Amino acid sequence: MRYSHIMIRMFRYIGVAEGVTTLALFLVAMPAKYWFGFPGLVPPVGMIHGVAFVVYILAMVVCLWGRGFSAWEWARTTLASFVPFGTFWNDALLKRKQVETEAAAAS
Repeated sequence: MRYSHIMIRMFRYIGVAEGVTTLALFLVAMPAKYWFGFPGLVPPVGMIHGVAFVVYILAMVVCLWGRGFSAWEWARTTLASFVPFGTFWNDALLKRKQVETEAAAAS
């Protein structure tokens, strides 16, 4: 499909952003709340992470739909959104698919 590699690349960026918001929540906001008694970071960082999660799910459906992803790849990509740091783990699959679609588009 035309422009599939661009969609996958954009989805990879969204996955990294979602993963970074998870890191910010777990490594900055929650320790600030529970270790230092400063709960003020959790609501904004949590909201940013929530928005990033929803954008990831929507982008996943748009990106994967009709682009030759197997049921396992759909399941893996969906599971990656629920497992902390799963989007980083899933990036290897997306990179491989991006390279495949770039090669197909070039030929």
